[in-house]
Amino acid sequence: MEPISGSENAGSASTGFPKDVEDETNQQRQVSVNDDDFEMQGLTLYEKKALLVNRELAAQGMGRYQWMIFFLCGFGYLLDLLWAQAFGLILASIQQEFGFSAIDSGNLSTSFSAGLTAGAAFWGIMVDIIGRYWAFNFTVLLSSVFGICLAAPNTYNGVLILTAFVGLGIGGNVPIDTTICLELLPQNRRWLLPALSIFQPFGVVICSAIAYGFIPNYSCATDLESCHNAPAGQPCCEKADNMGWRYTMITLGAITIFVFISRFVLFRFQESPKYLLYRGKDERAVKSLQYIANYNKVPCNITLESFTQLDEDDASISSNNSESRIVLGSGDKLQDLSLWDKFKLELVRLRVLFGTPPMAWLTVCIWIIYMFDYWGFTIAGSFLPLILRKKGASVGLTLDETYKSYVYIYLPGVIGVLAGTLIYKWRRISMTISSALFGAMLFTFTAVHTKATYIGINALVYVFQSMFNSILYGATPEFFPAPVRGTASGIASFWGRIFSIIAPLAAARVLATSINGVLYLAGAGVFISTIFICLLPGRYLGGQSY
Repeated sequence: MEPISGSENAGSASTGFPKDVEDETNQQRQVSVNDDDFEMQGLTLYEKKALLVNRELAAQGMGRYQWMIFFLCGFGYLLDLLWAQAFGLILASIQQEFGFSAIDSGNLSTSFSAGLTAGAAFWGIMVDIIGRYWAFNFTVLLSSVFGICLAAPNTYNGVLILTAFVGLGIGGNVPIDTTICLELLPQNRRWLLPALSIFQPFGVVICSAIAYGFIPNYSCATDLESCHNAPAGQPCCEKADNMGWRYTMITLGAITIFVFISRFVLFRFQESPKYLLYRGKDERAVKSLQYIANYNKVPCNITLESFTQLDEDDASISSNNSESRIVLGSGDKLQDLSLWDKFKLELVRLRVLFGTPPMAWLTVCIWIIYMFDYWGFTIAGSFLPLILRKKGASVGLTLDETYKSYVYIYLPGVIGVLAGTLIYKWRRISMTISSALFGAMLFTFTAVHTKATYIGINALVYVFQSMFNSILYGATPEFFPAPVRGTASGIASFWGRIFSIIAPLAAARVLATSINGVLYLAGAGVFISTIFICLLPGRYLGGQSY
């Protein structure tokens, strides 16, 4: 029998539930197991329990708790691009104040990407070890504290250090939030996963609006040099005259603190039942499901007896490589293990990523797709504002009009996310088309020579970028089972972030000689992602139930 990551298992390509469970009526179903339950046949003990959780969540429907989770996870998506956009928007103001070279301009994005990279790997792995609850809250707390502190430094190096710490918190948001939503939404509402990305364009628009309000009004005159470079006695760009980017950082930090308070204080988030199950904490999983049902004001049909009646077939598991089947044992057994044995058990859990040739190929393809998606995405996010500022001046746009145009450009990204949500069912086709159009629009932007094309083509860049990423981020955790879901999503994001570090360094050097060269560099990377989307093994594209 294949490892639990195979999409041929129950519920992979479709929910597999009876119609009376799929529609959200008041009719409830007793969550139990009997000898004639064909969906349970051939499953491991963990898989059977996870299937019961799926049925219980389906029976409860899309209640108040699920909607709160959706919006709070959406805020994590919002923060992801809120901060990513910020460093591109403040780059010109920081460069004018501190006087660093054009080549060093890439260090700001690289610093943020370094933090994102560490955050994606660290939080992605830790969310499968310490649980969803702590990772869900502390990623936001970390980024809010260091985000506000960004207004304080008087040196470029100080800005770079704090920027990396902001990235450390933000880096875990998307893989963690998507994992949480996947495990708590009813299976017939999984199409909401790509809809989470609708919050990202709002993050960009909010950031752009804040920057538009502060930077043009509280920045040095564009003809002034940095006081670090200007001759003594000559008028120069001083800190007191260049507070716009600092006001922007303080405002973004305050927004991030609000998200933390909403998650940690105003809403009582329950640990994911599937995380508790594969950690052997069945009783806590039941309590979590009961709390969710009570919050939704519906009955909970699952009890501890629902799990205890499932007897593990030791002979079957041992004959099918128990290590690759991710059987971690009970919570009591885990407590009796030494620290070294627990560490080895975690390594055994990770083997499922390469448990079979198809799963190994899926894992590699996902890594490459993320690498080159982030390559194009980072170059566009980091340098398009600077390119737009230069191109905007060449087509007659003032600094004020340039910042105002960001709102017009990024708001249509919402359309891209909605389109991605509508075509989410056809994952390969939708990702292929949207990624190809994303790369094509980056190439097309090299031909911008008028105000109309300047705004229109750049808006299309963001529409197709938003469509592609919404589908990719939503589908990634569905490819992998719960015991490694956060880790798989986090490592994929980690590889993408690695390329986010490399990309600005390469792009900054190209920018020194050619503006259009930066756009070609970004577009070429996106097309590589398109190629590997076509090579994804089809057996996993239906989604993962466990």
